[in-house]
Amino acid sequence: MTTTATCFNGPLLTPGDHGYDSARTIWNAMIDRRPRMIVRAADVTDVAAAVRLARELDLEIGVRCGGHNAAGFAVPDDGLMIDLTLMGGVRVDPLRRRARVQGGALLGALDRASQAHGLATTAGNVSDTGVGGLTLGGGMGWLARQYGLACDNVVSFTLVTADGENVTAGRDRNSELFWGLRGGGGNFGIVTEFEFQLHETGTRTLVAEFDFRAEDAVPVLEGWRDLNAAAPRQATFTADVASTPAGPIVTIGFVWVGDPAAAGDLPAAMRALGRPLASRVTTPSYLELQRRGDSTGGHAYRRYSKGHYLRGFPTAAIEAFLLRGARDLSGDPALPGVGLQAHGGAIDDVPDADAAFSHRGTMFEFGAGSRWSDPAEDEARMSAARAAGAAIAPYASGVYVNSLTADELSDGPSGGLRRAYSAEKLARLTALKTAYDPHNVFHLNQNIRPAG
Repeated sequence: MTTTATCFNGPLLTPGDHGYDSARTIWNAMIDRRPRMIVRAADVTDVAAAVRLARELDLEIGVRCGGHNAAGFAVPDDGLMIDLTLMGGVRVDPLRRRARVQGGALLGALDRASQAHGLATTAGNVSDTGVGGLTLGGGMGWLARQYGLACDNVVSFTLVTADGENVTAGRDRNSELFWGLRGGGGNFGIVTEFEFQLHETGTRTLVAEFDFRAEDAVPVLEGWRDLNAAAPRQATFTADVASTPAGPIVTIGFVWVGDPAAAGDLPAAMRALGRPLASRVTTPSYLELQRRGDSTGGHAYRRYSKGHYLRGFPTAAIEAFLLRGARDLSGDPALPGVGLQAHGGAIDDVPDADAAFSHRGTMFEFGAGSRWSDPAEDEARMSAARAAGAAIAPYASGVYVNSLTADELSDGPSGGLRRAYSAEKLARLTALKTAYDPHNVFHLNQNIRPAG
């Protein structure tokens, strides 16, 4: 039976308790760790008490919201997991166009609450992702080209520090911490509330997708790239390569948030790039759009991915994108799916120095990802994803910090973090970490180590 400690308002779970295994299960089924205890925090008081308890017992702290981090940072083996999912509330003020979002909320909760008023803010592409992890790393989504990244739309953060204290950060209060929380990840505390700026978006969207055979796709992708350069901000261009029984298929297209009629002849221009095998032009609601990428099969799949930021997409990069790390255009099902999503627009409007988030000049974000069920396939699947990432690496300019894998972080700041941040930003983040978490209490993340 679940036990409840007198110092917590929410349940405290230990191995064998009802709900313990479901609480420690996350999106990546490769992660099978067993915390010594799981605090299902009901409020800010619980979060602060859990931090203090973990420090008293010298236990590693993991913080769980949506559980989508593939490295499994939320689940500390023999440590203390702070599960924020009971703190999932969202309050919208439609007159001020603001949303107050608890630290355990999922993107879907934010979308539903704001769309009830025809409002939204940038909130990823998958509704069962946690608001916290997405936003603290930057937060790309279908609205980013119109209104900036998720972190660009945060008005204030409220967090529990490594000392168990409550702190609020905004442009006019703890401004350096505010700078670091917008892209610096979970290094500085546990955010228990975000205040977001909302925008009048309406509820309508358009999704256009066109399928081509991979062997015909180089000129198609060249034309798609050139169309992207002049695309309206309402359009976010996408491209994917996937294995099918009929061979590898390339899907190009775009997502439009706003009145579908305003997209004009953009679908026709994209269709004219070649002879598509199939095409799909649909008009889902914004909420339906946000659920299109939700996980099928729940947390049953093993997962691995690699990512890059690209400032350009020359023909040689297109060819590497199509090959996916293979020697030829095979339809091997072990090859990862690869995809591109366009940046630009309002993302680039924000000065680079304004936030810890980096690589504002990105043209496309690249990802190579695979999911599977059989543990015997682990090495082959991960090796294939690494090969696909390595094939694009010569054309890359950096990486999204939330995309860094555990192996890229294993050598500390000299590795993956130097791809995510410039040397100047990493030095500034290190100073901030030293000020707020000098003992590196919050290190199960894309960790920025304190000085000393």
